[in-house]
This record gives sequence, C-alpha cells and structure tokens, in this order.
Amino acid sequence: MKNMPFMRTLLVKFLLIATAALLFACVPTKQFNDLESKCIEEQAALKKKMDKLETTLNEQMAEGKKRTAERNRLINDTTRMGEEISSLKQALRKQRNNYEAMMEEQRKLLAGKNAETSDILTEVQTLRENLIQREDTLSALAHQLREKEQHLNAIQQQLTEKEARLGELQTILDQQETTVTALRKIVSDALLGFEGKGLSIEQKNGKVYVSMEENLLFKSGSWNVADKGVSALKKLAKVLEENPDINVMIEGHTDNVPYRGSGQVKDNWDLSVMRATSVLKIILQNSHLEEQRIAAAGRGEFYPIADNNTPEGRATNRRTEVILTPKLNELFKIIEMN
Repeated sequence: MKNMPFMRTLLVKFLLIATAALLFACVPTKQFNDLESKCIEEQAALKKKMDKLETTLNEQMAEGKKRTAERNRLINDTTRMGEEISSLKQALRKQRNNYEAMMEEQRKLLAGKNAETSDILTEVQTLRENLIQREDTLSALAHQLREKEQHLNAIQQQLTEKEARLGELQTILDQQETTVTALRKIVSDALLGFEGKGLSIEQKNGKVYVSMEENLLFKSGSWNVADKGVSALKKLAKVLEENPDINVMIEGHTDNVPYRGSGQVKDNWDLSVMRATSVLKIILQNSHLEEQRIAAAGRGEFYPIADNNTPEGRATNRRTEVILTPKLNELFKIIEMN
C-alpha cells in the first residue's frame, strides 16, 4: 500500500519521458496521441491492479488458534505461505527498483541515444508484465491464506465446543464421585453392626458394592433369607428409600460346587437367581422403593472373586452383592449431544 504513490509517480515519469521521446523523434501528431492514450490506459490498468492488491491484502484475517495435529499442519502451511508472500514482496520491491533504474537509463538514452529507445521500451514493457504477474501470484496466495484461516477458525470453534462439553462431563463425574463417597458413608453407618460379620462395603468404579456372604443370608442350598440377614436388609432398605437418586442391582453368586436341585431350581445359576430375587423382595417389602429403581440377576459360579480350590475361597464366592449406582441422566444427555 505504501508503494502505490511510488508506482503512480513512475507512471507519470514514464509518460513524460515517452512524450519527450516522441517530440525528439518528430513523431506525427496521431502517433503521439495514440501513444499517449495507450500510456493512460496502461496507467489506469496498473492502478486498478494495485488497488485490487491493496484491497485484497487488507482483507487478510488474523491467524487463529490451532487444533491438534491438523491444526499444527495448517499453521505450518500458513507460515510457509507467509514466507512465500514475504519473498514475493521482496522480489516485487526488487522489480520496482529495477523498473526505476530502467526508467533512469531510458532518460539517459533519450538524451543522446535515441536509436536504442525502442529496445529499452520493450524491456520496460516486459518488466511491467512480470510485475503484474507477480502481483497476480501474490493475490492468489492471499486468497489461499484466507481459506486456510477460515478452515482453522472452524476447527478452533469445534475444539472450543468439545472442551466445554468435556468440562461439563468432568463436573458431573466429580459430582458423581462425591455422591458415591457420601453414599458409602451413609450405608456404612447404617450397617455398622454387620461389617466384618459376613458383610463388607466397597467403593469402586463410581459405585458402592454391599457384599453379603452366604452365612449372613442363607443356609446352604437355600434361598430363604435368615433372620439376621433380614435385619441387615431392612437397614439397607431404609437407606435406599431415603436416597431416590440411587439405582439398585442385586447379583447372586455361587461357588463352583455343582448344585443338584429339583423342580425349577436345578443348578447354581438357578440358585443365584432365586437368592438375588429373595433379597430384592425383602428390600421392597421393607421400603417404599420404586420398582423401576431395583433389579435382580443371577451370576452363578461365573464371577468368582476368590480361589474356588479352597474352602475359604469358595465361602467368599458364595455371596450376594447389592450394587448402588447414582443416576447419570445428565451425563448421558451430554454424551448423546456429542
């Protein structure tokens, strides 16, 4: 933009010199007028090109933030193109300097070497055409740079939105962890007299696991809950009733010793289902828990937590687990949005 007045000055000088050359050569009036018109047209065309370049350069956007691997690649492209533009600008300045030197040489030649004027004018024309070509190249590169920046801005916007959603997810997960920790304390306080006596409470994977051994709940091979087990389940039912945002899954587990039953209960899987269902019914009978919040499942001998090759390990595996999970409705909504 700073070179625009300079170019206009050069063009004016060129027209004056061309006019002088025509006068010295005693060119007819018609040829003089034609040459003058041509110079004016070329001056206007060059001015239009320079104005277009000035407008184009003013429209370039500021470089935005970059995104991951693709963002880095786009930044590299932008840097490379900036270097090319800088190089072209330097070449453009060099061409302009050459153009000015050529004009000076032309003035000298017109003073005493009119015979060489035609060749000089041809060379000046070639130089002007090269200058215009470089300006066109610079304009094309500027257009590509704008497209890159627009793409980069779109990626940055997407990245910002995803980061915001991740922040929401993290907040919900933190709230869930706090809820689970508080729930574990409530359950532990309610079942204080039973912990270490066939009942254990564990917090893992965002859930609270209340694990009750067989000797607390059932006689061997039975699915009828013993009195001491009923007492523990009543206390647990009270906690679940007071915490409506908790879902409940009851899982029955056995060891790997085959169960030989009759009727509908024929194997360990059937036995584990019946035991889980018995626990579920006692919890429902002793609370106002919504049925939609609670479910029962039998796992048979397929999820051991101890070695079934020892009596102690088999006793540990014969258990019923009440798994408490905070509702994650808000978390699921955010995941669906993504």
